[in-house]
Amino acid sequence: MNRLPSLRDFTAEEDLLGFFGPDSVSWRIHADPAFSVGGIRALLLQALHPVAMDGVARFSTAFTSDPWARLTRTAEYVATLTFGTRREALRSVRRVRGLHRGKSAVEGTTGRGYAVDDADLLLWVHCCEVDSLLSVARRAGVPLTDADADRYVAEQVVAAVLVGCEAAEVPATAAELDAYLQRMRPRLAVTPATRDASRFVLLPPMPGWVQLLTPARPAWSTLATLGAATLPQWARQLYGLPGFGVTDTAATVAVRAFRQAVLALPVRVRESPIARAARERVAAAEELTA
Repeated sequence: MNRLPSLRDFTAEEDLLGFFGPDSVSWRIHADPAFSVGGIRALLLQALHPVAMDGVARFSTAFTSDPWARLTRTAEYVATLTFGTRREALRSVRRVRGLHRGKSAVEGTTGRGYAVDDADLLLWVHCCEVDSLLSVARRAGVPLTDADADRYVAEQVVAAVLVGCEAAEVPATAAELDAYLQRMRPRLAVTPATRDASRFVLLPPMPGWVQLLTPARPAWSTLATLGAATLPQWARQLYGLPGFGVTDTAATVAVRAFRQAVLALPVRVRESPIARAARERVAAAEELTA
């Protein structure tokens, strides 16, 4: 496991801007409404790796006992890493590394012994996330050139290394990312743990009062359907999801419509508090130096 950087390695200005900063493609993609759909796609893609999914099923009790808390923590981690100061980001990374440390098992269908923080498993999770967020953003209509896509993948190498990946193994361009996913396809499968995870993602348990008195169920159903529909065709086939009846063109139209609907909401409603705080922090610093 590589060494985490220290705040002594950064200037005060670098700490304030975080690991990416307001001019990064990461800020653009992670602040966009399409991010939520990309997050669902990432979860479904990640679950297709038998060993990575076994680690989640064995060691993350929140996945079944408190799934909403798990999803919230994951979203907050990505937001803090993206928009937080370097101090805040490193604090979150240390917590995640601590949760992974010392946990090992043997996955039944492959017979592989593993540790949760094995670099190749962390790399799989990272690449699924980056591919999903980038793919959905582009399909949703976020204005991104090919150069922007490469820049985003390169920026996210930082996130991969922070969580424990080996820098030399992390794809740094969109083409390298696509090649990595193609290489991984023969290792992927739908195991019982995968099937359980996909059921949770597509139809998570909700208290009765939440379903009756809030729009949580239809809202989540929209996100889950879009997340599944935007999976690569080969992944949908592994899951047996072609029955969604959604062509790639139809999925693109649907995710674009979703993005436009959310963009019509006031910024204070659709933007995460962490992203909003980052913009305010940077703006205040710029006023002081103007």
